[in-house]
Amino acid sequence: MSRVPILLAVFLAISAVTQAAVVRTFPPLEQFGQLLEQPNARALVPFADEDNYRLPNDTIPSHYAVSLTTNVHTGETKFTGTVAITLSVVTTTSNIVVHARQLENFTASIIQQGVTGATAQELTWSYEQEREFLTLSKTDLSFTEGTTWVLTINYEGNLRTDNGGFYLSTFTDDSGATKYLATTQFESTDARHAFPCYDEPAKRAQFTITVKHDPSYNVISNMPKDEAASSSGVTAFQTTKDMPTYLVAFIVSEFVYTEGEFNGLPQRVFSRKGTEGDQEWALTTGMLVEKRLSEYFDVPFALPKLDQAGIPDFAAGAMENWGLATYREEYILYNPENSTINTQTNIATIESHEDAHMWFGDLVAIEWWTFLWLKEGFATLFENLAVDLAYPEWDIFQIFHAGSYQSALVTDASPSVRPMSHFVQKPSEIALLYDSVSYAKAGSVLDMWRHALTNKVFQRGLHNYLVDNQYKAANPTKLFEGIAKAAVEENYAVPATVAEMMGSWTNQGGVPLLTVTRDYEAGTFTVKQSVYTNDKDYTNDKLWYVPINYADFSNNDFRNTEATHYLLNKTELVVDAKLDSENWLVLNKKSVFYYRVNYDSRNWQMIINTLTTRPHTIDPRNRAQFINDLYRFVTSGRVEHSTLLQLLTYLPHEDKYSPWSAANTVITLFNRYLSTDEAYGDFQFYAAHLVSDQYDKFGVNDLHGEHHLVKYTRNVVINIACLVGVQRCLTDTTAKLTALVEQGTAIEPNLQSQVYCNGLRQADSKIFDFVYNKLMNSNDQAERRLLISALGCTQDVTLLEKFVSSSIDQTNSLRVQERITLLSPAYSRGEVGLLASIEFLQKNWEEYANLNSGFGGVNPLYSDIVGISAYTVNAKQQEELQKLVDLVKNSSYVPTTLQDSVDANVNANTEWLTANRNPLMTWVAGFRSGSPALGASLLAVLLCLLVAKLA
Repeated sequence: MSRVPILLAVFLAISAVTQAAVVRTFPPLEQFGQLLEQPNARALVPFADEDNYRLPNDTIPSHYAVSLTTNVHTGETKFTGTVAITLSVVTTTSNIVVHARQLENFTASIIQQGVTGATAQELTWSYEQEREFLTLSKTDLSFTEGTTWVLTINYEGNLRTDNGGFYLSTFTDDSGATKYLATTQFESTDARHAFPCYDEPAKRAQFTITVKHDPSYNVISNMPKDEAASSSGVTAFQTTKDMPTYLVAFIVSEFVYTEGEFNGLPQRVFSRKGTEGDQEWALTTGMLVEKRLSEYFDVPFALPKLDQAGIPDFAAGAMENWGLATYREEYILYNPENSTINTQTNIATIESHEDAHMWFGDLVAIEWWTFLWLKEGFATLFENLAVDLAYPEWDIFQIFHAGSYQSALVTDASPSVRPMSHFVQKPSEIALLYDSVSYAKAGSVLDMWRHALTNKVFQRGLHNYLVDNQYKAANPTKLFEGIAKAAVEENYAVPATVAEMMGSWTNQGGVPLLTVTRDYEAGTFTVKQSVYTNDKDYTNDKLWYVPINYADFSNNDFRNTEATHYLLNKTELVVDAKLDSENWLVLNKKSVFYYRVNYDSRNWQMIINTLTTRPHTIDPRNRAQFINDLYRFVTSGRVEHSTLLQLLTYLPHEDKYSPWSAANTVITLFNRYLSTDEAYGDFQFYAAHLVSDQYDKFGVNDLHGEHHLVKYTRNVVINIACLVGVQRCLTDTTAKLTALVEQGTAIEPNLQSQVYCNGLRQADSKIFDFVYNKLMNSNDQAERRLLISALGCTQDVTLLEKFVSSSIDQTNSLRVQERITLLSPAYSRGEVGLLASIEFLQKNWEEYANLNSGFGGVNPLYSDIVGISAYTVNAKQQEELQKLVDLVKNSSYVPTTLQDSVDANVNANTEWLTANRNPLMTWVAGFRSGSPALGASLLAVLLCLLVAKLA
């Protein structure tokens, strides 16, 4: 499955340097940091603490014949089913055990195969709720090793309404009528809701699906329709290849489709009636991506067709059902006139993610969920690499670096972070693996080895892995063997075994910090590795096999990213680079290896000098990583604040996306802490200096034909400029929003988020009401989410009260799942919204607590109070928040740990300010006044430049 443009998602953690550094994690400013492909994003049934949740291995399935009957066209949830499982007995047993969830009224029989005159025998059954085991047996009947049987189970069930298993989805058509459909979401343990089965990823089998339905509806599934076996109201499908249960899918609906064929593979995109015109981009991209992937792997797509379907109600962002991938509508439908470049990019990356799964996860399954990263890491890598192969002009890896890569580094800074391979058993444990480690870190680590070992070796290694393990279930050892085999085939020397090198990253959590110290006289440098955490005093003995490469002033070609040196599970390496003492040094070209790098102060100054005068001699991803790393080093006490603040002064010359994305993270975080400071004007002056020149360059008008990432960069620059109060930005965005309201002048789709939010900062009630009413009348899911986010930007208390209060107004048109999303855009935008949110909850906490809690099952009152505490940074805010906590902490709506959770966040913010406020504000005050210290640093830059020029 896939993640929401986590792809662009970076959850922002801030470390405070006191006795021990304190990490603060904030929700993202814009909510595109959720798991896209989180199949378990709904309430989980608690399970007993049993020793073993795995099925016995006494029997294994080879084929399922599944027949389902549904009247979903009426909205009825009841369905009936029959499953006939062909199974082989591996070990003699008296019982057959399969999974079942929320099914009832079982009857079962079994008949032995290959025995003349065999007759079906009725079985009795028992059910264990905790492990969802359906056990079938018959007195005096033994299933002997080596025999084959057909087990037939009849049952009944109900379509679920939580977007899991076999579930009911609804939408309103253009005439206002409610329409129904039935669809599936089985990963990781929900196939057992549609039919009893061996619901484990390694237990592959073939499936023959038949669905009985109203003739006005159609059905699609993993395989093409079996025309000979189908009739009016009965749709049968060709038998699948061997596959895991969680990849089975079927949709009963009135969907319409667009079709095409490329690379010999028919493809279709399905969605509800009226959206046919929005299917073309997904169809075109899907055909091109499939070709690029099959070429890269040198392994053809295994099934005779590939469908993609957009579902109105979908908890996961997308799902890689083999031959029938499913998506949220917003991740498959694209309107060239109204959709944004973010939507276009998201569709391409998410579709690539699911298509990559057709090889990693589908063709080759994982042995168990412990190795979830073995499919999700590859899907995360190829959501970018496949797009890069299809649309190289996009430079998509800048987006990957700003999103998944940074998200992984932030998560891995915790001393207790889990490894990529992490043992689990229970469904509730499996659900917790769908996180940044399985997706972002795994994708980053795999990309590191793609570069370190060369793409040629890596590519051939994946071919070996796929061919050697197709239609089977694999573990990481099989991957390591495939890559090691490729190294031999390509005559490529590796400094240790592939299993040792890659295993050091998959079997332990955390991320290395490389500390680089130069001997300027000898021309050498020493690299030392240690584990990185936000607490600089934390130590342990973890070591990795670390690939290294570097560039310097005299050899500044960043294109070749192959490893030239390795730290082979040892702490220190000396490299005789014969560097000139006046030359800068940068490790990790293009920032493709997964670690942080800290330099000695002299080399940092050389880097700063180069960025100030010739920034484009260093790759943009390295420029971005300087900013990201220095923020972490500064706030954890490893580096002086002045180093980061001085480095950022090169930004007036920066025009690339990934560095500005990094700068946006840092400036936004500083602003959250400092926006109520008495000397905030000094910080505004400094930040405005950084962004003003590029704001003037990019402007607030979308230009036809400009580079893909230019549009991304413009949006970041606008957000920063308006955030820190650049008056031109506030005036320009307000003017565009006013022109929409008063003259009907459309706002370019790519600028709507920025114009709505920043225009609303100074807007009156007329403009606010226009945007508010637009939300209430919109039927576009992506637009509604954008407008909710933007309305929280207003800084008028009365208007904010209207906005947050609409969450509990049941007479408006807000959808159930939207009501609990209104407070975050308000309290995350500054003190006015934070205090308005607290006051609203003080008055309406019980009514708010009774809103639908959504798929996660966490009460919105609790989650929003904890969320507010993450933004609470001064005494006034703390006082009002504590009043709210005192009102609710003894209620049944919040856990007894509420006070502790709030105190932890508030105290962490206080500690951050204690450690960082004074050095930050002292430096920016000096910058504003043109202090002697700053002047001296600028003089040092000029002298270094003169020396470099004369050398």
